[in-house]
Amino acid sequence: MTPRPYILAETNWKTVKQTQYEVAILPWGATEAHNYHLPYNTDVAQCDYVAAESAQLAWEQGAQVVALPTIPFGVNTGQLDITLDINMNPSTQLAVLKDVTHSLSCQGINKLVILNGHGGNDFKQMIREVQAQYPNMFLCTMHWFRAVDWHKYFDEPGDHAGEMETSAMMHIAPHLVLPLAEAGSGKSNKFRLKGLQEGWVWAQREWSKATEDTGVGNPAQATAEKGRIYLEDTAKKIASFLVDLAKADIQDLYER
Repeated sequence: MTPRPYILAETNWKTVKQTQYEVAILPWGATEAHNYHLPYNTDVAQCDYVAAESAQLAWEQGAQVVALPTIPFGVNTGQLDITLDINMNPSTQLAVLKDVTHSLSCQGINKLVILNGHGGNDFKQMIREVQAQYPNMFLCTMHWFRAVDWHKYFDEPGDHAGEMETSAMMHIAPHLVLPLAEAGSGKSNKFRLKGLQEGWVWAQREWSKATEDTGVGNPAQATAEKGRIYLEDTAKKIASFLVDLAKADIQDLYER
């Protein structure tokens, strides 16, 4: 396969030296259990795929974008008792983000998009801190899985390893997905406190108490075709933003 110039892990110095990259994409996933039927690398595989598909579409429209290697560890402090769920603390994520931003800033690549693929990651406050230190940079974050409305594609999307993620992985890496007959139901246990149930109060979930099988959402109706259509529309939506960002003057981002 010919190396793709918009995927840093595949390209080389010969290509990079000749390309004036405008936008860097930093996919950020997690390593954690996803019910019984999905692999631990689900969040990483999805980030890899969406970053690559979005970058390709943007590249084809003339945007000089590059997808950096996906960071495989996310915030899993509520899952420390689940074997081989690997936690990266927010403070560690901040240190990594600072180093990546510093490197890009030194190289004249001043637009960075964090493509988040894990619900436990939250980069907003980190961006506030890093942005203040690098005023020449534009940093933003997006949850790739929120780019389009789940309910247009899935009957019961789920929160974690449900119909949405299972469908996506059936399309991305079907060889890593066990038969749905082996999946758990994805039943979750709600907090007893009313404010937490209603959503206007937030607390971290203790995953082994909040779930029966580490999943949240029933994967029973998942199909690879649903995943394909959903991911195609997601990549198109994200690519349109990347194209707009590549063209944008970061000193003139506000309408008057």
